[in-house]
Amino acid sequence: MTGYVGSPVLRYDGIGHVTGRTEYVDDIQRPGMLYVKCLLSPVHRGIIRSLDLSAAAKMPGVAGVISSEDIPGTNAYGLIPDQPVFTPGPIRFRGERIAAVAAVDEDVAMEALEKIKLEIEEQRPVFDPWEAMQPDSPLVRPEGNVFQFNSGPTRRIRLGDVEKGFREADFIVEGKYTNSMNEHAPMEPQVSVAYPDDSDRLAIHTVSQNLYFHLGMLSAVFNLPMNRIRYMGGTVGGGFGSKNDIHCDHVAGLMALKIRKPVKYRLTRGEETQYTTKRGAWTFEFRDGVKKDGRIVARQVRSMHDTGAYSGMGPYVVDKNSILVAGPFYIPNIAIDGSCVYTNKPPASSMRGFGIINGTSAEQIQMDRIAETIGMDPWEIRFINAWRDGDPGATRFTVEAAGLIETMKRAAELAGVELPARLRAMSSRGR
Repeated sequence: MTGYVGSPVLRYDGIGHVTGRTEYVDDIQRPGMLYVKCLLSPVHRGIIRSLDLSAAAKMPGVAGVISSEDIPGTNAYGLIPDQPVFTPGPIRFRGERIAAVAAVDEDVAMEALEKIKLEIEEQRPVFDPWEAMQPDSPLVRPEGNVFQFNSGPTRRIRLGDVEKGFREADFIVEGKYTNSMNEHAPMEPQVSVAYPDDSDRLAIHTVSQNLYFHLGMLSAVFNLPMNRIRYMGGTVGGGFGSKNDIHCDHVAGLMALKIRKPVKYRLTRGEETQYTTKRGAWTFEFRDGVKKDGRIVARQVRSMHDTGAYSGMGPYVVDKNSILVAGPFYIPNIAIDGSCVYTNKPPASSMRGFGIINGTSAEQIQMDRIAETIGMDPWEIRFINAWRDGDPGATRFTVEAAGLIETMKRAAELAGVELPARLRAMSSRGR
């Protein structure tokens, strides 16, 4: 390890990238390849009253048209499989897929989409998660707009007695923090190439960041065993978490299965930006009980995550966030309640440290607010409360190999901050 830390390491794929020899999915061409475009919902919420694909199917240059009726397996995918490949209705977000056309080129495919007769009864959408949580809000989901965890409408975590901790505190410090929705903006948009191979397997070239996870979902959609799907990936032109979700493979695969020809389905930059999964928005409300000496004796956090129209990775990330949002600090009394709320937006999912970065940003601003309130140096408030080996975490796990104090010492050194001797003397090995 000492031969690598602090030294430049050559990228195994670097030569291909800098010479332009790397082959990405959009570079792949097959003889007779056709191009797929999807009919996307023009409204945020509504009911499909009629869908007529016949005119598009008869158009010269069109090889095939598919909708929810052409799915041989399960019309659902996701970590919690609740998002349809093609929705038969209701519409839950603008840009939701309704049908797809394969044609000799993308221009012909787009022209064919215009021939599809679609009638939607538009309904009032809800975009604000706080509004979505109200009893009289429009329903994004028939079962309600708040995901139900095993513990109920919130992911509950309890350690000690938080109300007792507040009574013992000298200061109560409160803060509310928000993180907005973010787009990944990878250089390579979502794209897929699919065709029946020489062994009559369904071959798919994918940009997936999560190959075997997605293979299981696709097997259910196609109603094929995994060994009948040749799923090829590995070269991703930027993902940042956006390619932990399927966006094109299921559509391309279904079309290739129906028309028995190679197809390519790629999103435009506009489609990528508007309709794919995002880092969902968050709101955090902190309430801390603090002693005069800087010890945090109680921490209460209420978080709300906007997961969009489908679950995506929302429930998972709320669970992960709730476990860690109290921070790497010994706090004897903790109460966490995390909510996952549905709105008529594109589904939320992973993006670089998702859930952790969001919670950490809020928690660290709160630590600065505490330091300012009690008149203590921001470094010292963190050293005083930092985990030591053997401390209990929020979910009652025992902390091992704690390293925050040592990390902060090194960070201070690199930043040119002269820490006082009492902080330099501290260690994560004990108090």
